[in-house]
Amino acid sequence: MRSHWKSVVLCLVVFSALTSSGQSLPWQSAAKWHRSFEKAVPGTLLLDKDGVEFRSPKLTRRWSYVDVQSFDVSLHDLTLRTYESRQWHEPGERPFHFTITDAMPPEVAAQFTDRVGKPVRNGDPFPASLAVSEIPAHHRMFIGGSSGTLRFRDDGIDYVTENGRDGRSWRWADIQTLGNPNPYEFRVTGYREIVEFDLKQPMPRDLFERVWDRFYGKGLNLSRGHADHAAGTHQEVLQ
Repeated sequence: MRSHWKSVVLCLVVFSALTSSGQSLPWQSAAKWHRSFEKAVPGTLLLDKDGVEFRSPKLTRRWSYVDVQSFDVSLHDLTLRTYESRQWHEPGERPFHFTITDAMPPEVAAQFTDRVGKPVRNGDPFPASLAVSEIPAHHRMFIGGSSGTLRFRDDGIDYVTENGRDGRSWRWADIQTLGNPNPYEFRVTGYREIVEFDLKQPMPRDLFERVWDRFYGKGLNLSRGHADHAAGTHQEVLQ
C-alpha cells in the first residue's frame, strides 16, 4: 500500500512539473489567414486572456471569446466559427481558417477550449495529462485511419497518436453520446463529429460504467426524465 501511494505521489509530481513548465496564454505564432477566392494573408495569430486576434500590415481582426461559436484546432490549423453571417447571403455562420507556423501546444489548446466554453473540436490533446485508464485503439475512417491510445480522464476523453496527427481531446461538455456496442468497439458522438474506434484490447464493462457515470453525472444538470432516458440507453448500449 505504501508503495502504491508513493507511485501516485510521483505521478502527481511529474504531472505538476510538466504542466508548470508548459506554455500558457498569451500565445502567438506566425500564421496565414486563408480567404475564399483571395490570396492568403501572412501575419501573426495571437491568443490572449480576452480573445483571438490576427495582425498583419494589411488588416487586423479580433474576436472576443464570447463571439466564437466554436473552433477546430490541430497542430498547425485553426478554424474559428463565429456568429458572423457569411458573405454573399450564403447559409450558416462565417468560418475563419488559419494555418499556424508554430504548432499550438496542447496546454494552450486546452486553455483556448476553456475560454470559449462552448463545444469545440480540439485535435490537440495533452499526452502527459493524468488518465484513469488507457486502451490502444484504431480510429476507423472511410479511407485510412490512425492508431493511437484512448485515454480516459476524470474530466474527459483523449485520443493520442504518436505523431500528433488525428488526435482528439473531448471534455464531457463536447460529447453528446457514448457507445460501446461490444467490448471491441467504442464510439464518441460529439457536437461536431462522430468518431468510431476499433479497440485493440476489450473495454472492461466496469470502465465503461465508470465513463458513463462521469459523462452523465458530472457537471450536467439532467432532469429526471433525461436521467431515466440515459439509463435506458445505457442498458441498450451494453447489451
